[in-house]
Order: sequence, then C-alpha cells, then structure tokens
Amino acid sequence: MAQPFDLTLIWAGIIAFGVMMYVLMDGFDLGQGILFPFAPTEHHRDVMMNSVAPVWDGNETWLVLGGAGLLAAFPLVYAVFLPALYIGVFLLLAGLIFRGVAFEFRFKAKTSRYLWNWAFAGGSIVASFAQGAVVGAYIQGFATENFRYVGGALDWLTPFTVITGLGLVAGYALLGATWLIMKSEGEVQQWAYKIAPRLLLAVLVVFAVISVYTPFVDARVMSRWFDSFSLLWILPVLAMYCAWVIYSSLKQKREGTPFVATMGLFLFTYLGLLGSKWPYMVPPNYTLWDAASDYSSQLFLLLGFLFVIPIVLAYTAWTYWVFRGKVKQGGYH
Repeated sequence: MAQPFDLTLIWAGIIAFGVMMYVLMDGFDLGQGILFPFAPTEHHRDVMMNSVAPVWDGNETWLVLGGAGLLAAFPLVYAVFLPALYIGVFLLLAGLIFRGVAFEFRFKAKTSRYLWNWAFAGGSIVASFAQGAVVGAYIQGFATENFRYVGGALDWLTPFTVITGLGLVAGYALLGATWLIMKSEGEVQQWAYKIAPRLLLAVLVVFAVISVYTPFVDARVMSRWFDSFSLLWILPVLAMYCAWVIYSSLKQKREGTPFVATMGLFLFTYLGLLGSKWPYMVPPNYTLWDAASDYSSQLFLLLGFLFVIPIVLAYTAWTYWVFRGKVKQGGYH
C-alpha cells in the first residue's frame, strides 16, 4: 500500500535541521574555549565564559535531539557509525564533559583556576576537532558489507579527517570571536576584532585545501559538481559572499553583522556538504531509504518530535532574549 508521505525525507530534514542548529548554537561557545588559551588576561576569560554561561547547556539540547532522532529514524547509521567512529565519538563526549564541569568549577576555584582554564580549553578543542574529523570520515565513506561496518577502529583517522578536524576548530574559533564582538565591549571587544580576520583567513585556507583534497577521497562528490550544470555552485558562491561580508564588517567595526555572516558561512558550507553526498546516509553504499526504520516507527516518533521541537525553539528564543545585550563586569555568575 502506497504511503501518503515519504517520512524518510521528512526525518532527513529534521535531522539535518537539528545538526545545523547544534553547529550554530554550540559552535560559538565551543569557540570561546578554543580561544581561551590565547586570551590576554583573566578578565578576558571571565567575559568570554560569562558571554555563553546562560545558554551553553541549552545549546547542547540540539545534539541530544539530533542524536535521538537519528537512532530512531535511521538505525543503520548507528549500526555503522558507532563501531566506525567509536574513538572519535568518545573524544567528543569526553571533551564536552570536561568543558561542562569547568563551567561550574572555574568561578569557584581559587588556586586551581588555571587547571579549569585548561579543562575548558582542552575540552572545547578536543570536542571541536572530533566533530570535524567525524565530518571528514562521513565524506570519506565507510567500509561496509551486508549493512555492517567491516573496517578498523582507526580507519576514520586519516590526513583528510585531520584537516577537516582542524578546519572546524578554526571555524568555531571564528564563530566564537564574532560572538564575543557582539557580546562584549572595551578591550575584550577590541581583542576579538583583532583576531577575527586571522581566523577568517585560516578558515578560507582550510576550505580551499579541503576542496582540492576531496576529489582524491570521493570522486563521486566532484562528479556531482562538474558533470553538468549544478545549482550546488550557488552555495559556495553564497559562502564566499558571507566571507566578504565578515571581512568588510570587521573593518567597519560593526558588532552584529560579523556573527550573522559567520553563521551564514557555516550554513551554506553545511548545505553544500549535504548536497554533495545526497542521497547517501551511510556513504558510499547506503541511501536514506536503506538506512531508515519502518514507516510506522517513523510516524509514531514524528508525532512526538513535532511537539518537542517547537518547545525547544521557544525556550531557546526566550533564553537568548532574556540574556540579550552586553556582558558586564561580574557577568552571570
């Protein structure tokens, strides 16, 4: 019997939306941790941490939401990704735990504050690198047979995934710097203005390296771009436009525009990645429909998600509205 809706496509959209929300929301607070070791003074670090203290745990709700939806709607992804990426996922979760604990203990510590500084910075860097490496592993694809992963535990760690990992670290740092410009003032803001152009350059360099490297990793990605005229080319053009907006708005000392444009840079790059791999959920062999759970399971879970997602969006919007404006001395702790 034909189904009235293709729930697999709907679930693919929900998962893609959840992942994108996580990248944008948690990216800038991970960026604060990445920049932590380079901050000139403890005052800078206080402002950086206070700028994200009210929202960081809510930002990670999207990671839980996306992960739970992925397990329910696309169980094959878990069956392949977890054994393939076990070490990378462990590093990701360990990094998030370290930085989460550091949020609570750093402001209460006296003689050991420097240890919590390093826990916050190290956790943020490790979690960001692991996320980028997982993206690189997804681009590479996985060795599978009969819907099972048959590769090794470290197959995900290659020169390509190291580059994508470092690229996401640089990208999150840029997102963090532009967030700090918007949320701080005085010498902290001026420091953020100073480092943001350098981070933008680093992101663009890595973007170029990955673009050149990708054909050697997955030739099918490039064929999707070059075999015929493709609307996909609109996405890198828009990404480069966002990069130009970031650069020009930094020169003009604008406060909100660099952050919004950086979010646009992430968004269009992310959409370009999804378009390059479509419709493969577990590359190089399995599509969305191969990885999907049965229709009745998808329908049952969809009813719950359609109730939860508006609540999460409303709560997130309310939180950002309440804590709008600049971070003052003393912050939220």
